[in-house]
Amino acid sequence: MGWAFAAALGLVLAGLVPGAARAHPHVWVIAKSELVYTPDGAVSGIRLTWEFDDMFSAFASQGLDADHDGKLSREELAELAKTNVESLKEFDYFTYAKAGSRKLAFADPTEYYLEQQKDVLVLHFTLPLQKPVASKGSLRLEVYDPTMFVSFAFADGDDAITLAGAPAGCRVAVERPKPLQPGQPLTLSESFFNSLTASSDFGAQFANRATVTCP
Repeated sequence: MGWAFAAALGLVLAGLVPGAARAHPHVWVIAKSELVYTPDGAVSGIRLTWEFDDMFSAFASQGLDADHDGKLSREELAELAKTNVESLKEFDYFTYAKAGSRKLAFADPTEYYLEQQKDVLVLHFTLPLQKPVASKGSLRLEVYDPTMFVSFAFADGDDAITLAGAPAGCRVAVERPKPLQPGQPLTLSESFFNSLTASSDFGAQFANRATVTCP
């Protein structure tokens, strides 16, 4: 899954992090999504913001403070951001969208960067749709990890799902699963989780869902 997941999570899985949980999930993400609309009212893509937990943030960013000022700039985090978005492609960026019954395909991410906010890393990136889709009707968005390596939760409040440039009358309905808390592992065997792949549907039961309906 790339350096950020493979190396940093490898430390967690190997037990090198004191007190690290040995059952899934291993990484915790608070997610926000913004649907982007064209001037003629079509959905053109999704801007995503992922806030990682403090343990993952600390280990993923080890040794990146090149100027030793105690802060991580976007420039110092640029290579890690690139690795993150490239490694996520195999997992469809943990983001799934449908217009009606039709699954929507994403192009490669753009406008991606990492920043440090207090003690955690926040990843920003945009997923353009390969083809813009008309806003009329319903669009369904799901965010989850099929393998439950990563636990996603929509941010609290009205900014979990926002609309940029949407036609008048569009509405958003958000469905959140029962949240898992950091340190609260699922009680299934590690061998079960190791058998899951990106095409598995186990994680779908923990999906964060949003439905956007436009007249």
